[in-house]
Amino acid sequence: MKTVLVASSKGGVGKTTIATHLAAHAALDGLNTALLDADPQRSSTRWAERRAGTESAVLPLDGTRRKAWRKHLPDDTQRLVIDAPAGAMGGDLEHLLEFTEHVVVPVQASTLDIEATVPFLDSLARHPRVRKGELRVGLVGNKLRPWTNASQQLVELLKQWPYPLVAQLRDSQAYVLLTGLGRSLFDYHSAKVREHQQDWQPLLRWLRR
Repeated sequence: MKTVLVASSKGGVGKTTIATHLAAHAALDGLNTALLDADPQRSSTRWAERRAGTESAVLPLDGTRRKAWRKHLPDDTQRLVIDAPAGAMGGDLEHLLEFTEHVVVPVQASTLDIEATVPFLDSLARHPRVRKGELRVGLVGNKLRPWTNASQQLVELLKQWPYPLVAQLRDSQAYVLLTGLGRSLFDYHSAKVREHQQDWQPLLRWLRR
């Protein structure tokens, strides 16, 4: 079972959108997929409940009670995506960092987001599995507007950080709409949607390594 943790110490950066899209992509690939919702807001859980009944359904699990969720995880689960609680630092995620393989950290083009992300990454860097290279950390520039100076400057800044920039996701209202429907970009095949799907390919390749 491959496990991906989507985490940030800053709320509103698109953490749940990324987690649900990764879960949808895995399920559409035919993998038995579970989504562990460790955020008390339970947005990922509501998304998965709206998706229930489809051929690419994702199993929601309550991750707010530490390890109680493990007894509800099916033995045949092939992909586990974790939506971490907003505001959590590395020490708060210790019980999740013990077994995950990848940590995806979304960052938006604002001073507040950048300033909040630096201490969060520092807290991850202290984890033994990160230091040993067993736990890979990747940055995602999220809700970008590539034509703006702010987004361009963020991308250049993230490229200088010690963790790889594994995706640059453009801003789109489609994400808000699709999340509310229990769907993802990967559920559709129009030309406009395919443009945004391409934004995800570097992240998906990084997760496959």
